[in-house]
Amino acid sequence: MAQAQSWARRCFKAFCKGFFVAVPVAVTFLDRVACVARVEGSSMQPSLNPGGSQSSDVVLLNHWKVRNFEVQRGDIVSLVSPKNPEQKIIKRVIALEGDIVRTIGHKNRLVKVPRGHMWVEGDHHGHSFDSNSFGPVSLGLLHAHATHILWPPERWQRLESVLPPERCPLQTGEK
Repeated sequence: MAQAQSWARRCFKAFCKGFFVAVPVAVTFLDRVACVARVEGSSMQPSLNPGGSQSSDVVLLNHWKVRNFEVQRGDIVSLVSPKNPEQKIIKRVIALEGDIVRTIGHKNRLVKVPRGHMWVEGDHHGHSFDSNSFGPVSLGLLHAHATHILWPPERWQRLESVLPPERCPLQTGEK
């Protein structure tokens, strides 16, 4: 009987040690390195959720890649919604600071992206709440870079950073 209690006590201690090490490591990893997220809605069709409301893609979000706010035109990124800080949205980067972009339905036909900002749009124009609705987005709202589709299995793939030719900036702010 004493041997069983000793064994149970050792197991409990080992579990506690593992738990108190694993939880902070897991939380740090998910917060700083990468996590997964389900994509809802049709704003990124056909790149994400091509089946519409019947299916939702699950993507890998790489936090590490955007830690210095380095994004490229064509990247698919996750960001905090400028209109609702409780919500994360996923969009494609169309233009970076200094670029002049032709808008789709924005109050100004042409917009020069200010310093420290980016212009983001959904791939499904007309069905996307994006920079055409709220203007340039601060890089400080950047959350992660979407790198892979993980689910459903038949759609498992790397997400390429491709800028549609019709959405290229009219003038880039590159030096």
